[in-house]
Amino acid sequence: MASASSIRFVRPQEYARLCAQLAQTGWISEGSVQDRRASGGSPSYPWTRKVKGKTVCVALSKEQYDWLKQAIANWRAVQRTLRHMQRLSRAELFESLPQPKRRKRLGKKVLGLV
Repeated sequence: MASASSIRFVRPQEYARLCAQLAQTGWISEGSVQDRRASGGSPSYPWTRKVKGKTVCVALSKEQYDWLKQAIANWRAVQRTLRHMQRLSRAELFESLPQPKRRKRLGKKVLGLV
């Protein structure tokens, strides 16, 4: 099992790795795309997303669909990376800086570490 000091040493390296990973991200976009190829009819590639609480749908060409599919995958990867960076940041905060006195210890769920 790793000691607390070795975990603190690894955390900045992991955070730097995640920052570098974000720097390599390609185009990004929110939403979702579908490949609705109709049998016998023309193919349909809808892109849907929320704008001010309402769902907006746009028809795409096959080329736009392929490009946007990758951009959406990139966006989801960025979101996963940012969530990981947030957990690392909170872990660093609560382990390295003084805290107020508490009656009971705060759990990982309360601190947003899980």
